[in-house]
Amino acid sequence: MALAVLVVRVALVGSPSGGAGSPARNDHTAPGVDAARSATRAGAATAAAGSRAGGTALDPSIFTAGSCVAFPPTAGNRHVTVFIDAGHGGPDPGALGQTSTGRSIEEARETLPVALDTTALLRAAGYRVVVSRTRQSAVARPRPGDMNGSVFTVKGEIHEIGARDVCANLAHASILVAVYFDAGGSPLDAGSVTGYDRARPFWRSSLRLAGLVQRDVLAAMNAKGWQIPDDGVVSDVTLGGVPLSSGGAAYGHLIVLGPAKAGFFTTPSLMPGALIEPLFITDPFEGTIAASATGQRVIAAGLAKAVEQYFAGAKP
Repeated sequence: MALAVLVVRVALVGSPSGGAGSPARNDHTAPGVDAARSATRAGAATAAAGSRAGGTALDPSIFTAGSCVAFPPTAGNRHVTVFIDAGHGGPDPGALGQTSTGRSIEEARETLPVALDTTALLRAAGYRVVVSRTRQSAVARPRPGDMNGSVFTVKGEIHEIGARDVCANLAHASILVAVYFDAGGSPLDAGSVTGYDRARPFWRSSLRLAGLVQRDVLAAMNAKGWQIPDDGVVSDVTLGGVPLSSGGAAYGHLIVLGPAKAGFFTTPSLMPGALIEPLFITDPFEGTIAASATGQRVIAAGLAKAVEQYFAGAKP
């Protein structure tokens, strides 16, 4: 596996949560979502084109083209900014999985349409939305030492992930929601999990956000009859796997959610945040959902509802 994939799965979102899948679920195709690859890609392209319209790059000097882009509301104006991170991208494909028909899929390609669909829904609800990326590209402009050939070095991966926090801070976002997918050592590993960081001064708000995200996304998916297991809301320290450096071992958090640590990471987010992995793309049943336009829209609807519930003061 490429270095960039290893870094993110181990240092960013950690080892698989190990949700117990049901073998019976994996014996059939996800209802209504095993569309042809061309249809799925067409849906993603449509979402991307729609979400890019009217966007403003916040700082092209430090972000790649199409990254760290702010979009105004399309109806009303709540005067609230939400930051959405589409996990991975560019040299980093994220985890690799497959659908029930055996088609190979990459995490980075499936998180993007979810983020863009969520953006469209939140804009229509009156929110200003800033997204980490609108294309299949990296977020940060690489600096010397960030790349080893075509993949990120450990230093480069930290810079790339930390750039999402920098963007959220530049945007003055009220909350951060990161969208990733999970991966496991067995095709029966399954389920949705949402993490938050307990070391931050606003951890209680992060916990409430994470609870709403987990509840509403899971409810949206299971309303379709998909029977996705609930792997819960967890501290990000439990998501950390084997670190790739001594600095990572000492840090022990997810960079996109965690605090600063001298000599390792210095640009943490300044707002409550949650990171969801709604499906295992290594489970062919769940991978089929993750790679479908239908599944991506369902997850996005759950995310948008969770954000609205959060600002309405709802409890999980």
